[in-house]
Amino acid sequence: MVLLGNEEFLTELSKLFQKARTSGSVTMTMKRYDGRTKPHPRDGTPAVKDPEYKCLVRAQSRSKKISTVIEQGDVEKFTMAYSNLLKTSVNGLKRLKKPKKKAMAAQ
Repeated sequence: MVLLGNEEFLTELSKLFQKARTSGSVTMTMKRYDGRTKPHPRDGTPAVKDPEYKCLVRAQSRSKKISTVIEQGDVEKFTMAYSNLLKTSVNGLKRLKKPKKKAMAAQ
C-alpha cells in the first residue's frame, strides 16, 4: 500500500475512478489513526500519552491500493476537496429498477 500526501491521494483517486468507470469498483475506508505502527503493549498501559488522532483513508481498485493520513487541522480542507471529487466522479451509477405495480393491481 502506498502512503501519499493529501493532494497526491486525491489525484490518484481521480485516476482510480476513471479506470473503474468502464468496469470495476473503488472501495474506500476511513478510520481513526493515532500514529502508531506497532500494536498495544500487553500490560494495558498506553504507548503514547494523549495521542493526537488523525484519519487514515484508504482506497482500493483491483490490485492498486493507495492511502493517506489526514491531520486534525487539514480535515475540513480535505473533506471539501474529497466531496467535490466525489460529485464529479460518481455520476455513472446505475439506476435501480422499480418493481412494476401490476402485482398490486391484480389483487
